[in-house]
Parts: sequence; C-alpha cells; structure tokens
Amino acid sequence: MNKYIKKVLNRLKEKNINESEYLQAVEEVLTSIEPVINNHPEYEKIALLERMIEPERIITFRVPYVNDKGQTIVHRGYRVQFSSLIGPYKGGLRFHQSVNQSIIKFLGFEQIFKNALTGLPIGGAKGGSDFDPKGKSDDEIMRFCQSFMTELQRHIGADVDVPAGDIGVGEREIGYLFGQYKRIKDRYEGGVLTGKGLSYGGSLVRKEATGFGLIYFMREMLANNNQTLEGKTVTISGAGNVAIYACQKALEYGANVVAMSDSTGCIYDKNGIDLQLVKQIKEVERGRISEYIESHTEAEYFEHTGEDSPIWNIKTDIALPCATQNEITLNSAKKLVENGVIAIGEGANMPCIKEATEYFLKNNILVAPAKAANAGGVAISAVEMSQNSMRYYMTFEEVDQKLNEIMTDIFKTCKTTSDKYNLGNNYVSAANIAAFTKLANAMVAQGIV
Repeated sequence: MNKYIKKVLNRLKEKNINESEYLQAVEEVLTSIEPVINNHPEYEKIALLERMIEPERIITFRVPYVNDKGQTIVHRGYRVQFSSLIGPYKGGLRFHQSVNQSIIKFLGFEQIFKNALTGLPIGGAKGGSDFDPKGKSDDEIMRFCQSFMTELQRHIGADVDVPAGDIGVGEREIGYLFGQYKRIKDRYEGGVLTGKGLSYGGSLVRKEATGFGLIYFMREMLANNNQTLEGKTVTISGAGNVAIYACQKALEYGANVVAMSDSTGCIYDKNGIDLQLVKQIKEVERGRISEYIESHTEAEYFEHTGEDSPIWNIKTDIALPCATQNEITLNSAKKLVENGVIAIGEGANMPCIKEATEYFLKNNILVAPAKAANAGGVAISAVEMSQNSMRYYMTFEEVDQKLNEIMTDIFKTCKTTSDKYNLGNNYVSAANIAAFTKLANAMVAQGIV
C-alpha cells in the first residue's frame, strides 16, 4: 500500500476507533485510488487526503417531541456537511433506529463521490435521526419533523445545504419538514428541500429516480459485456422506493423479478413478482412484505432470522441489493456466486461488505458500485433544484430522459477511467478514481481551506 495512504488510514482509525461504517467507507475508497496517489506525491504536502476524509462540519442536536400518549420523547439529530467543493451541500435525511454518527459520516463521505460522478454542481452531506417512523401516527411524525426542522433550519438553505429523503423519510416527512421551514423563515424557498410533493414544487420522476437510474446503469454495464436484462432472473432486496422502481424498470426491459424483501424477510414468486400488489402493501397500506403470500398462495415467504438475508440464497442471474448498508455478507456473496449470479447492482449505499465486493470481483462478477449506480436520486434532486430556481417544471418524459442521459454518462466515465488505468471490469475502483480526481482538482484549485 502507498505509504501516504497507509499513514492516513492509520491516523483515521486512531481518531475514529468506534465508527466502523465510516472507516469501512474511507478505506474502500483510499485503497482503490492508489494509482492516482502514486502519480501525485505533492498531495501529501498539502494534506489532500486528510482534508478530503474530514467533514467540513458536523452538527448534532437533540430532537424532543410529544407522542400521542402525551409522553415527551427525545431523539438525536445529525447533519454532516461533508464537502462543498463543487456545490452546496446535498444529501438525504435518514430516520431509522440504527442512525448514529458513524453511519451519517459514511453516508456523507459516499455522497461527495456520488455527487461528483453526476457531473452536476452539488457537494455532499447527509443527516438524520435515530427516530423510527414505523408504527408512529401521522401526528407523531409531524410533531417530530417540526421539532427536527426547528434546529436544522439554522444550517440549511438553497445555496448552502439542500437535504432530501432517505430511509424513513419520504414525501410525507419532507412535506412536514418543508412546512415547518417555511413557517419559521416566513418565505417560500422551494429549493431548500428536494423530494417535495408535486403540488408544492416537487419534480416528476423524483420518486422513481434511484430505482430507474440503477437499471439504466445496469443496462449500460451489461451491454458493454455483451449481456442484456431481457430474460434474466432478478432478485431485489428491499421494498421501498429504490427497490420498487428498480423492479418496475427491470420488468420494462424484459427481466423476470422473482424476489423482494423487507427487514422481516423475503418473498419468492417463481412466476414473477406482482409489483402492483407490492406497491399496495408497501406504499399504500405500509404493511409487511409477508402479506404478499395471502394473495399469492403459490409464492413462498422466508423469514430473516440471522445475519444473512434469505433472499441471497435464491438462484438468480442479477442481484440488486436496494435495502441498506452491509446487507450482503461474504457468506451471501459465496452463495450468489455458487448459484451462478453474473452481476450485482448496488441500489443501496455500500450494501456489500468489503470482503463480499472483493469476492465478486475475484470471481469475475460484474459489480455496479453504489456511488455510480444509485446516483439517479440525487441527480434528479439537483434537477428539482434547477426547476425551482427557474419557476418552470419539466414533463415526466423530459426528466426521465435527463436521468437516462446522466446515468449513461456516469457509466461512460467509469468505463473511460477503467480503460485509462487498466482496471478491466472493476467499475468499483473506476468510479472511485473518477470522482476522486474531480474532487482533488477542485481542492487543489481552491487552496488550503
């Protein structure tokens, strides 16, 4: 390993010893950009890596709210404004019981590279809280969101930091957050949040963007390797926006999606997933995926009881992890390879542990890395910001075409970088190098700040 990279990683581990997700994300990037660092020894003198891996600002705050029983509950809120090198901070908010500083820092770090790959002028940030909206009433969620925004509003703005949704934060939560922001600021500032409802400044395709974008990237990656989605068996973890709309677009390209999941387990329908039923269960009724088999008795349900999700035991050509970080373990990776998988598409952020990714690459499995493959959501968030600024709204077809072009260009960037550095089909390293190069150039140009 390059001595400078090794030194930076050792210091990082000393300073952030308990932040495993953050350390994992940084190590994955730094170990893959060694060819660039070897060509630029001057980066050490200006501490370029040290500055790039350290957030510009971390904001932590308490979030009290009153539940329906009249009890006061206190949660912790975060906003990690990681990098404004190429634009205002941009990244989602996650409401989930697992949220802590390590997870928000890892997500923010991933975001700066993802956003750089889009070619759009947006920096990287992430935020959220250990509040879980599941099982809460709309009134409880509204009160929590209002309390959360009462503090967050001090730190955001259309040209400063533009949050969006993530796990646990959908159009409902964004609406409550935006309403509170508007009430406090006493003005309409449409570009301060993205993922808004269509009735008050949101963009068409925003809900579909990450899932659609994942399939557009997969289409390009497969085509470059003389493959298509048509006729392929696909399994998709998750049942949120990313998974649902990845499923929809994969079906449009002729794939056969046979499995989806949520945190409790997965469904397997050899005849093909009934997507309309999944949408009804998850988007309308906010139920559990297991309810699927009540209507489709020929389908099977496998409960998630251990570390490894049962969905990765199902034989498939293409696996799309779209749920959460580190969901594909080394054991799951081995099972997928044993069952003949040909490609992995990362719809979630860092869904494969490092050893799993290495195992896939070692076995010549195509891997579409999250920084590239799931950039569609933030790309259309930036398009939403542009529409808010112009006071003009594009049609569904116009936005979808823009998304298609962006994802195609991201793959082309990965392919060009791969060819330049002789990386073969290692698009994981290619994406990291391409994004890092853009960020490094901006950092050098702006001086020691």
